[in-house]
Amino acid sequence: MTWHTEELVGFDLETTGTEPREARIVTAAVVRTGPGGVLDRRVWLADPATRTPHPAAATPGTPPARAPPPGPPARAAADEVAAALCGHWARGVPVVAYNASFDLTLLGAELARHGLPSLADRLDGGAPGPVVDPLTIDRAVDRYRKGKRTLEAAAAEYGVALADAHDATADAEAAVAVARALADRHPSVAALSVTELHERQVRWYEAWARDFESFLRRKGDASAVVDGAWPFRAPAQALT
Repeated sequence: MTWHTEELVGFDLETTGTEPREARIVTAAVVRTGPGGVLDRRVWLADPATRTPHPAAATPGTPPARAPPPGPPARAAADEVAAALCGHWARGVPVVAYNASFDLTLLGAELARHGLPSLADRLDGGAPGPVVDPLTIDRAVDRYRKGKRTLEAAAAEYGVALADAHDATADAEAAVAVARALADRHPSVAALSVTELHERQVRWYEAWARDFESFLRRKGDASAVVDGAWPFRAPAQALT
């Protein structure tokens, strides 16, 4: 048995913006899966208390009705999402998130913003994890593949159906399916323990960030800085 043939938990957020330390949670999904499919789904529709449009509504070709209606206060949603993730980590189950540093940084910022215990506090000071990020793994093991690295592009590359992109539940389930397919294609990834895989991703993400930063500077942005921290970006000095 390898990690990708066992229980995995998919996690995704739909939010009010693209800066994880400033955006707010609009929709969250935590989906427990086994090798045979979905075992359990939990979905939150939060009221972000902001007028910023939901990203689904700004996606070309997406009807405005796709944006979810306001739900419970974001404080309650963030607290419950964090409790759900930490419950799975406490059981030793990996959490799969596509571009994990965005979603986990944003969740951490929301917890801090509302004065709630951090993920580490909920794990008695332990580091949250293991985390599986198909984006970070894919960049490392298929570095020179051309084209986009969005979840939609990865799903197409790995033969995963994704009919409702930018829906938190659909994206969480697709992230898990891509992770399983990626490990099937790359036995060296499947052979790692989840602890080893988590540690490799820390290094892989840092290497990608340095390369991307160098690329941006060569293209003329002399001040470009790409945060190489994974799966959590450094906290902002002050949360808004």
